[in-house]
Amino acid sequence: MNRISRRDFVKSTVLCGIGATAVSCTTQVREAQQKSTRYIAAYDTESPACLAACRKIVEVHKRFEMPATFFILGKTLDANPAEYRELLDHPLFEVATHTYSHRMLRDNDFCGAAIPLDERRKEIFEGKEAVERVFERPCIGLRPGCGFDNALKGEPAVLELIHEAGIRYVSSLLWGPDYSLPAHLTEPFNYKEDGYPDLWELPGHGWHENLLKDHNGWGPRRLTLWPSPFPEALPKAFCKTPKDEFEVNKVFLDRAWETNKPFVSLIWHPWSLDKFDPDMKMLELTFAHVKRLGLKPCTYAQLYDHVSKA
Repeated sequence: MNRISRRDFVKSTVLCGIGATAVSCTTQVREAQQKSTRYIAAYDTESPACLAACRKIVEVHKRFEMPATFFILGKTLDANPAEYRELLDHPLFEVATHTYSHRMLRDNDFCGAAIPLDERRKEIFEGKEAVERVFERPCIGLRPGCGFDNALKGEPAVLELIHEAGIRYVSSLLWGPDYSLPAHLTEPFNYKEDGYPDLWELPGHGWHENLLKDHNGWGPRRLTLWPSPFPEALPKAFCKTPKDEFEVNKVFLDRAWETNKPFVSLIWHPWSLDKFDPDMKMLELTFAHVKRLGLKPCTYAQLYDHVSKA
């Protein structure tokens, strides 16, 4: 049960009027505070199967008037540039880079070792160039393939390349400690300690949803911490229905709302969503819950604009 502090009680009487009940005023103040939590729908768009999936996803977004960020591989974009331009060139959507071909920018326990630095340069620069060439607008965001458990901290050579490319934010913190899942509700931070105070990290949260369904074929393996900080988000088996997946999503949406986090964004893959749920029922359930909670939908670019000016 959430308790109201003396300060919030005084604030509630000022905002709501002396004659209002403490309960109703407390509710109004808390709701006003919680509505500052942003929600970002984001998609790692990385395989040929993503195009057909994105057609379905975009229709749900338009119906709910829900913004989104699509992190797209350069090679995936180059395979169907006109189709993706027609689909995603819309005021609701941001298109950012997912590197050119999903190769590792730093070592990842599950996805392999980092490629040589000159090849990392190509992944960063050519991925960004593909987005800007197809959509004819700046690309300011980068999500590395797979992501990492320590973001890009302690990787000055990679951060220098990202800064040189003109990227303004990265979304690379996509795991919990020691490559565990789910990823925590980590707040935005900049890379000041690594010498880049103007470069921001905007993490992803929760599960890599493809792993909830065993779409990578990994089977049961060590992924979670013990004890888990999110025991209610650990399903007893792989998800079988869209509602199963929504119930996992709901844990992170509710926790972000209850603790007034700056934002919450889950880690989704179009190919995997379509394979599991071709009718996109999970998206409908999730977006409806976002609206019920009063979260503020935005893109990663809009979040970056907010935190960088704060």
